[in-house]
Amino acid sequence: MPILSSRGAGSAKGFGLTAGGGGPVDVDYLVVAGGGGTSGDKAGGGGAGGYRTSFPGGTKITLTGGEPTPITVGAGGSAGGKNNGSDSIFSTITSTGGGGGGVNPSPPGGSGGSGGGGRSNVNASGGTGNSPPTSPPQGNPGGNTLGGGGDEMAGGGGGASAAGTIGSPSPSPVPSTGRGGAGSPNSISGSSVTYAGGGGGGGNAPTAGGAGSGGAGGGGNGGTVNVPGGSGTVNTGGGGAGGGDGGSSGGSGGSGIVIIRAPAAASLTVSPPANTTATTPGGCKVATFTVSGTIRQG
Repeated sequence: MPILSSRGAGSAKGFGLTAGGGGPVDVDYLVVAGGGGTSGDKAGGGGAGGYRTSFPGGTKITLTGGEPTPITVGAGGSAGGKNNGSDSIFSTITSTGGGGGGVNPSPPGGSGGSGGGGRSNVNASGGTGNSPPTSPPQGNPGGNTLGGGGDEMAGGGGGASAAGTIGSPSPSPVPSTGRGGAGSPNSISGSSVTYAGGGGGGGNAPTAGGAGSGGAGGGGNGGTVNVPGGSGTVNTGGGGAGGGDGGSSGGSGGSGIVIIRAPAAASLTVSPPANTTATTPGGCKVATFTVSGTIRQG
């Protein structure tokens, strides 16, 4: 394995190259897994893919010179069932795919990086987030549901920075599907982008006013009567959203992403060509992986 070690950002070698342009280099990372998928018919929202990062101020990872390091970008969970997203991996860092939204006949939300929301019409729990546990946490739980009532609302999927909310059935003053938990912003690429938002739950409210928000970070909006749930945005790790009543469909999870940031003196090569390198205004080198591949220093 071409990984030598991890170093704290405050160490003597935590700020750059240790052996010139072709030698070992200490890098920051953002690793986001694929979001969870879900179904129609008042299903829970999919949980966001696990979100792990060293930027800013975390523990960097050291790449050796000349050796390719494999990187895995997780796919989003497919629509049509309680389908978890796939893991994303860089070196010793694994972000876990988001939990699928609860569906019939398996109403609890799936566990994962962030948990999926519970299905409506039953007292269903949201899936566990940060599963398996990491420090800091890679995600949050999905929202629960309360059975009964004339309007049945599913829970939202968890996001990187917040849990999914509970589905609120009638006779609450404003029945609403659970909202997806918000994602987390990160500027490792040189500009701030929000990743890993949870998908909204589906329900049978008569108007779109009860639709659950997917949360910032690519999660889909939950469906209402005859309205399908939205899919998570590609390469954000956002969760898919549950569809509304009336046979509408649910959404798939968004695929994940891996971003590596190195000092200006680094020389990064990535493959396949779908992945890219760029230089930030401050001179740092950034490699962005939207599909699985390899990275090489020097």
